[in-house]
Amino acid sequence: MTANEIFARMPANTASALFAHVLENEKPLYKATIETLAKQRKLRPVFVERKPRNERHAWLKEAIGRKQNEAVAAHLLQIWLVGQHAKLLCDFLDGLGIKHDENGTIEELPPSPTRAKLQPVIDSLFEKHDPDVVRVYLHTFQALDEKGWDALADFLETDERLRLTETAAV
Repeated sequence: MTANEIFARMPANTASALFAHVLENEKPLYKATIETLAKQRKLRPVFVERKPRNERHAWLKEAIGRKQNEAVAAHLLQIWLVGQHAKLLCDFLDGLGIKHDENGTIEELPPSPTRAKLQPVIDSLFEKHDPDVVRVYLHTFQALDEKGWDALADFLETDERLRLTETAAV
């Protein structure tokens, strides 16, 4: 799944939380995102900016979910996950014994852990964190590396808890 597909499939409330984080903490990025997406649709940015927040965020989610906005989607997902959910990132990497910085970022992706090693880590993430954010994070983790991990890819395809849809399984 690509970053724009993650946006297209993430629950609206999760996308709204992402946009709220970017609006509050990265105003220039939020404004630039609106300007870029509005120009693609041949709209003036003010048209989008004047929409009520919930409508604006729904519009942004739909626009970023398009294939042409994959780079924008990847950037926003990274900003939000590192800025708002570093604890989740650290819990995941710590559970796998992977060294990282205080924000839960790593320089180079290590080889894929086994499915047996991933299972308890994924289970613990669902116990400690918002399930929708866990879903988005694991799909993003897999999507943002060219190779990804075979064991994680298998979980993403077979574990119903990881299905990324507006009505994801709980």
